[in-house]
Amino acid sequence: MKGQQQEAPGTQVLVGLGSNLGDAVLTVSRAIKTLGTWAAPGPLLVSSLWETRPVGPVAQAHFVNAAVGLFTTVPPEEFLTKLLALEQDFGRVRLVRWGPRTLDLDLLFYGQTRLKAPFLTLPHPRIQDRGFVLAPLNEVAPDFLHPVLGQTIAQLWEAWLAAVPDADAQVRILHPREVSR
Repeated sequence: MKGQQQEAPGTQVLVGLGSNLGDAVLTVSRAIKTLGTWAAPGPLLVSSLWETRPVGPVAQAHFVNAAVGLFTTVPPEEFLTKLLALEQDFGRVRLVRWGPRTLDLDLLFYGQTRLKAPFLTLPHPRIQDRGFVLAPLNEVAPDFLHPVLGQTIAQLWEAWLAAVPDADAQVRILHPREVSR
């Protein structure tokens, strides 16, 4: 209707992607393409590809990370199940916590949902401490308000940059992409 803003169907979902085994750029790019087919009618927001240092005690190669935003009508638990199945389709095997992986898909936010279940916590914990999540997420949803922390993604990104002395060595843009909104 003229003069009225039309809302996208479903709930806004923000997903983090990462890979550091095989051709990580190709893997993340293909996973993004698949996630695009899951979007309800509406835009698929896609970040640039970022090269990031691994987190945790396991020595391993740097990661390629990205983030996507989409709208869905699939409930959060079912959406997570779909993400885990997609990881398996790409050869993900969970051997070591924080270890190398062909594809890692994290359900970061499901709208403003707060949920603590055995296999799913929303929003995803420790987002504010992870540059590899915040850098791409800031490209696709800088104004998104963290439902627990009460800050936007842009504010969390700026706080992370200010707190991490070698931030530019931990996260760097690999393949810039024009993010459509």
